[in-house]
Amino acid sequence: MPVTADYHMHTSFSGDSDAPMEDMILQGIRLGLTEMCFTEHQDFDFPISKEFPAGFFETNPDSYLYDFLKYKEKYADRIKLRFGIELGMQPHLSKKNAAFAKAHEYDFIIASSHLCNGQDPGFPEFYEDKTQEEGYRIYFESILDNLKVYSNFDVYGHLDYVVRYGPKKDEGYSYEKYRDIFDAILKKLIAEDKGIELNTKGLSKGLRDVNPCTAIIRRYRELGGEIITVGSDAHTPEQIAAHFEQAAAILTACGFRYYCTFENRTAAFHKL
Repeated sequence: MPVTADYHMHTSFSGDSDAPMEDMILQGIRLGLTEMCFTEHQDFDFPISKEFPAGFFETNPDSYLYDFLKYKEKYADRIKLRFGIELGMQPHLSKKNAAFAKAHEYDFIIASSHLCNGQDPGFPEFYEDKTQEEGYRIYFESILDNLKVYSNFDVYGHLDYVVRYGPKKDEGYSYEKYRDIFDAILKKLIAEDKGIELNTKGLSKGLRDVNPCTAIIRRYRELGGEIITVGSDAHTPEQIAAHFEQAAAILTACGFRYYCTFENRTAAFHKL
């Protein structure tokens, strides 16, 4: 396994996972990982619904840190563990997210767009007055809006996350169709020395490609981007490091010679 660090995963400190942290760690060790970074959800103002009650996607960072430090010490001779967070981006949350990010010394911060204009693009209501293509474009434009007002993060997560949940998923979707907005996003990230992640969860969900799609990863590299992490977006031990051999092949094909890990918000490069 050329990639031995999983940099996107959730435990029971995230509302959508029941996995004990120690179970995730033990599975990572069994798989031969050298490093794991937990990235629990912190999505302020997530719309309340039957599926997602108030606070569902908000973690308790103090409790999370307590367990993390306990297991980091316990397994120090077997695997490197990193303390991360996945911040849900919305333009009006820039100050609130900034305060949250500064309250603890995270090793790694993922910025992610799980919402668009206050709506969940995974719900049919998001597409009631628009086509899938229109909805996707609005979602991608919202990422650029977030980048204009918030910069305290290390990588932007699963840039085309929306295709996991659209009416026809990734059918008819391509980087080329949204080239203008994706290029603006990638150029902004590179100018501010920010990275992206290769997230394998799309493959686990039956999509044709990783998130973001291979063409976006290739374009990021063509434009001069170098900072890229690899994450399974695991919510159970069984999902850890899923499709990592394919991920390594994609990175190599896109021109990457290294992938990244982080400690104290500083990137380290590991040869593929």
